Amino acid sequence: MANPPKRDLLSIADIASDLPEIVERAHQWKQWRRRGTLRQPLRGKNLAMIFEKPSTRTRSSFEIAMTDLGGHAVYLSPRDMQLGRGETIPDTARVLSRYYDGIVYRAFRWQDEATLAQWATVPVVNALDDREHPCQIVADLLTLYEAWGGKFAGRRLAYIGDGNNVLNSLLQGAAIMGISFVAAIPEKYRPAADLVARAEGWAKASGATVRLVTAPAEAARDADAIYTDVWVSMGDESEEARRTQDFQGYQINDALLDLGRPGCFALHDLPAHRGLEITDAVMDGERQRIWDQAENRLHAQKAILERLLSPGSGNRPRGSRPLTRRVRSRGSGS
Repeated sequence: MANPPKRDLLSIADIASDLPEIVERAHQWKQWRRRGTLRQPLRGKNLAMIFEKPSTRTRSSFEIAMTDLGGHAVYLSPRDMQLGRGETIPDTARVLSRYYDGIVYRAFRWQDEATLAQWATVPVVNALDDREHPCQIVADLLTLYEAWGGKFAGRRLAYIGDGNNVLNSLLQGAAIMGISFVAAIPEKYRPAADLVARAEGWAKASGATVRLVTAPAEAARDADAIYTDVWVSMGDESEEARRTQDFQGYQINDALLDLGRPGCFALHDLPAHRGLEITDAVMDGERQRIWDQAENRLHAQKAILERLLSPGSGNRPRGSRPLTRRVRSRGSGS
């Protein structure tokens, strides 16, 4: 009997069917680490990490996660690879698949991410590209899971700022989990229409809603949490002056948090441009879970790597038993 097809994580949609389980598992990994419990399901596994963009949290969390899981991670900069000297992505994918059990790729372009996954015979994990940032959203959902006692129904998440890769993944992840989502974004910075439509389908199935507005106050009103990201992402530096002007007023501050429900808190995926999309008072105050969010990248990566690289759903060695799956897919994925 042939092995089942490998599973990639290029979009949050790729784990829609088991996203609740992955979030719960990330919570378990966090508890085990705090108790000093050693579990190493990826002993003997090797992970390649190709990073075209700088990173603090993503690189650190994946390296530590792989070590804690019993495996080994190797950081690969395009400057130090033949990929940086003209070797094609398909050729790179085929070679790395002979050495490694999985590939983490932080890319400038989604198309390059998709090409690597197409040609690799081992799982590929999107560590960020210009379309999505799915691993970040698993950490975000873990943070909300902890803050809300594991209950998402009836909760409302607001987003203030740019319709970027983080927002593209966040609106899908919220809809899958049944969190009502409203984003305040200037018209010309709206997220990809196909991803909004996909999220609306999941929201309908989960009993949540997805809305896009332009006024930050409208999004923040009655929110349980308010999320923001930088106005100028990596790759958009040439637009910095124009974007800084266009996003005036799209800032998380104490006045905006006051519009939320009691206990409303701020989220930011970092790095932050203090004084622009978020104030120092919020970043350093009590009404935020930003540092929990950053820590949770580690636990989220463990759950993701375990699901994709160990015997389990989608990437199961011959003769092994699948993980028990209690959650059915919500809405339409791709």
